[in-house]
Amino acid sequence: MGGGCSLFDKITKDDLIVAFFPCIYFCAFSQSQMNWNHRNFQNFSIREKTDYIIKRAEKRELFWTTAVKLLSYCKEKGLRIIMENPWSEQTFLKANFLEPPTIVDQNRRNRGDYFVKPTAYWFINCKNTNGQTFQQPKKLLTENKFGGAAPVNGERICSEERSMISPDYARNWICDFVLGKRQEIGQLSLF
Repeated sequence: MGGGCSLFDKITKDDLIVAFFPCIYFCAFSQSQMNWNHRNFQNFSIREKTDYIIKRAEKRELFWTTAVKLLSYCKEKGLRIIMENPWSEQTFLKANFLEPPTIVDQNRRNRGDYFVKPTAYWFINCKNTNGQTFQQPKKLLTENKFGGAAPVNGERICSEERSMISPDYARNWICDFVLGKRQEIGQLSLF
């Protein structure tokens, strides 16, 4: 967008970009970290709270601006892109984005993920397919009232693990929404 060379110069209309922006800046929990009363700030001074909030807001602005530029560039050039991000409660993108998502997967557990995690997908210059692969995850993980993972077998799941997509969900999502490939029960690959 700045007029110089870009890695996008080598991407063609036959390619497909899938973009995963850091959800920790756009999710509903992130919204709560933008005020002085957040529980993680209880031992911070007003100055420390303010500095943290401003730094977090600047990082979110960088990712938001990058997402807007990326989608704008792809729309202008006719490049195919799918962007993913959380879509529950009052997320930042829900309140501040350019257009509504193409689809929202309300319960990712139905396709083999470890969490419900409602997730939005924007399909730009391409169409989604509408598959119906349903699969239960291998382990049942529950979320606590703050949106974090509750212990399972004595282990806690950190936010990085919570943000990961399970291999089963990835396969089922690709087959259902990108390839339009009907899967047989027990299928283990995309091919």
